[in-house]
Amino acid sequence: MFVDIIPERCSGLLDSAYNYLLSYEYVNFGVALAIKDKIPTRPSKGKVIIIGAGLAGLAAARQLMLFGFEVIVLEGRKRAGGRVYTKKMEGGNKVATADLGGSVLTGTLGNPLGLLARQLSYTLHTVRDQCPLYRADGKPVDEYLDKKVEVAYNELLDKASKVRQELSPIISLGEALETLRKDFSVAMNDEEMNLFNWHLANLEYANAGLLSQLSLAFWDQDDPYDMGGDHCFLPGGNGRLVHALAENVPIMFEKTVYAIRYGRDSVKVITAGQLFEGDMALCTVPLGVLKSGSITFIPELPQQKLDTIKRLGFGLLNKVALLFPYVFWDSNVDTFGHVADDSSCRGEFFLFYNYATVAGGPLLLALVAGKAAHKFERMAPTDAVTKVLQILKGIYEPQGINVPNPIQIVFTSWGSDPFSFGSYSNVAVGASGDDYDILAETVGEGRLFFAGEATTRHYPATMHGAFLTGLRAKMAHHASVRTSHLQVEKKK
Repeated sequence: MFVDIIPERCSGLLDSAYNYLLSYEYVNFGVALAIKDKIPTRPSKGKVIIIGAGLAGLAAARQLMLFGFEVIVLEGRKRAGGRVYTKKMEGGNKVATADLGGSVLTGTLGNPLGLLARQLSYTLHTVRDQCPLYRADGKPVDEYLDKKVEVAYNELLDKASKVRQELSPIISLGEALETLRKDFSVAMNDEEMNLFNWHLANLEYANAGLLSQLSLAFWDQDDPYDMGGDHCFLPGGNGRLVHALAENVPIMFEKTVYAIRYGRDSVKVITAGQLFEGDMALCTVPLGVLKSGSITFIPELPQQKLDTIKRLGFGLLNKVALLFPYVFWDSNVDTFGHVADDSSCRGEFFLFYNYATVAGGPLLLALVAGKAAHKFERMAPTDAVTKVLQILKGIYEPQGINVPNPIQIVFTSWGSDPFSFGSYSNVAVGASGDDYDILAETVGEGRLFFAGEATTRHYPATMHGAFLTGLRAKMAHHASVRTSHLQVEKKK
């Protein structure tokens, strides 16, 4: 639209500015029709193999296809999305969708997933701030006491951030908070301590890690880059975004990758009984998979990257989704909490999401964090259901509200899932934000790239972080240079 009014002498500058914005994905990315129409019907550049059809893999696939590359995505599961998984639940004439993986869009200002939702004309539901807490006996927590402990907890976090530069880098956040709690006489009776432990469970949920393993020095190194704005749920589930991103992307499902061989001339990706060869490859598997060693890299990855894989933390969060015959809980709140009276199980069903507002049916999600998340995967399903219902009955039946049996129940077990071995990354003791950068580094002279939430120091452990790593300009630039080099060689 500006071509006719820009002086001819400035056209080169305009082209440079446009190409810069395009290559860095500041403009023309996503799933809008005008963008989809620009994807070439026939590739004109090299072939890229993408391992993993999560948000990072899908974002990269669409970008590279837009730039003219031939793309093939190999996915071990029977579905796209990776750790973003929306499950349809139904029974008794009730239907609902549950986000069993990533569920909250953490901030909408500048969040690319919020932009995708707008491109698709999807409305977002702002998560309301109010989160009433209930004691182990089901009674509401006293509001004054709740506020008192919350203020004290936040003050201890502030104190920890101020003293950490004076302490050893191998001290954990948990150790520091417990020392400060005792030094400043915070939560010195049982009721206050139970509340304090609830906040610690919430902190372990946010980091998908045990406080005893989180780095005091760097656990919050990404805080300055938090997206502003509201936290939101996407009605119908985040699987709607996955579905849109996967449209027309060539994905081969149930292709478990066992080895990646990279060299000067090409990259070979080996699955059960098949070999895929390309000019470049992008590995987007979760950090948990890299830690497990289930993929063999030939040659072995550089020692610096191997050390980073070992240093970074990769924690666990699990959920129980319960579809009920009707909504019996307070529909005016999106979350409510359960305060345990045993510190060893403080993260066990400590938080509930009211998903009835966005799931299309009477659905609750119960969250399990910290040590409880690991114990949960060894718990008999009947025991888990019994505990959840005991909590709900303890809260609502004294109010004269009957708690019905659920129609359908779904449990997650991300820790034992061979395609994730956990939930999301964190900065463990001994690690730092630099490790995210190291994990993101290319190896094999521009042949093998890495993406995913554990490869961004600014937005780790988030859905938008994973998505943004798939749009890295560095990969597109290397790929273009590599392809140009190959084309020159072929002409010789």
